[in-house]
Amino acid sequence: MPTLYYSPNTRASRVIAQLMLMGKLDQVEVVTVEVPRFDGSGRRDPRNPHPEGKVPFLVTDDGEEVRESAAIMMYLDELFGQPLSPAIGAPGRGAYLSWMAYSGGVLEPVLVAAFSGLDHPALTETFRGMDEVCAVLERGVKDRPFLLGDTVSVADILLASPFQWAPHLMPDTPAIKAWVERVGNSLDGAAIAAYEASAMARLDTLKEA
Repeated sequence: MPTLYYSPNTRASRVIAQLMLMGKLDQVEVVTVEVPRFDGSGRRDPRNPHPEGKVPFLVTDDGEEVRESAAIMMYLDELFGQPLSPAIGAPGRGAYLSWMAYSGGVLEPVLVAAFSGLDHPALTETFRGMDEVCAVLERGVKDRPFLLGDTVSVADILLASPFQWAPHLMPDTPAIKAWVERVGNSLDGAAIAAYEASAMARLDTLKEA
């Protein structure tokens, strides 16, 4: 059974959402760990094998380590028969791979720069900015409910998640707002929230022990 190292209210939450949507959460061992938080709380958990103490982090049945959200989410989707992505070689696979790479390669750096107030020619030349990200996402969902068509995919869960956590960073366009809402409605928000609350309670219990 694969082991997922996870902490509530982090990037690892989208992996939990994916597993819930696939109905496979019970087929992955989830280890809840602490991580350092922006507000100064938390700590690096010695139980977490991630080289930098981050989450998510996956260890496969064979002991292979998989890091970065996109890689972990793609691995789990493929492990369980690709219910949330086009089959390898099928139409739409290229767009899917492009969106998965775009998330970590462009979207997150641009969002972090915007959140931090960073503005430097090296950043804008390499990643562009929020205007360009908005244009790319708007074009991606302008004529379809989700990034790949009529059904939600791993790419939607991954790319919509930053705007679900930080709505103030969401581009002010009806198409993107409606897409993020559709992705959220495709997930079991109540179950995810309950899982996160339970995980946070477990962490609090560990701190008191």
